[in-house]
Amino acid sequence: MTIKPILTVRDLSITFPDNNGGLDALDKISFLIHPREFVCFLGPSGSGKTTFLRVLAGILPPTSGSVNFMYRHQPRIGMVFQSSNLMPWRTVMENIMLPLELEGMGKVKAQNNAREMIKLVGLKGFEDSLPRDLSGGMAQRVAIARALIHDPDLLLLDEPFASLDALTRERMWTELSNIWEAKQKTVIMVTHSINESLFLADRVLVLTQRPGKIKMDVAVDLPRPRTEDIRYTSHFGKLAKKLREAIE
Repeated sequence: MTIKPILTVRDLSITFPDNNGGLDALDKISFLIHPREFVCFLGPSGSGKTTFLRVLAGILPPTSGSVNFMYRHQPRIGMVFQSSNLMPWRTVMENIMLPLELEGMGKVKAQNNAREMIKLVGLKGFEDSLPRDLSGGMAQRVAIARALIHDPDLLLLDEPFASLDALTRERMWTELSNIWEAKQKTVIMVTHSINESLFLADRVLVLTQRPGKIKMDVAVDLPRPRTEDIRYTSHFGKLAKKLREAIE
């Protein structure tokens, strides 16, 4: 049985108006995303990666082209940014509960759902901590839990680990991979890290310099679940070389 795509993007272009005829950010991007896929968009700075996520989130309208979801209802979208954007006066529990509160869910049910997410992201025991008491990696785990708690159809990740130090970032790859294995959500993530994209994704789509176009669509045929050791295999190295050559 053929699986229908959850998302179809056709000839998506974005042009920002300016005094020189407009700044082209994206140029006729087309692709399909299937349910439960983890897809990374990889490209250099300025290739339109964040702009593209804002279109998918409904924040920015396309200049031309189309973005179509398979759902008849308005898709539920979770998004995690480069900064955790936690409310500093709310505890871990309260930050994660926020989307459910906005939907009008009762407090007891929202707390129970939040406890499940706290356990999933490995923050049990930190329910009452404030953001100032969390490390950068812990804060991003809270942000991921908050984005997942309302059971989104699509999770968008905008370089969520870019501000972390190298060791913490690599630990977060494993954390996110485990969370994806548990929840099996459809994920689109933008990054400029080749190793990050290969460790996490089922597919990597390489964008060119601005205006961003899709230069290559690479299937990541590495076994799951993935551990740190996979980064030192010859096949990982071959895929990394292929992506690096595409970017350069």
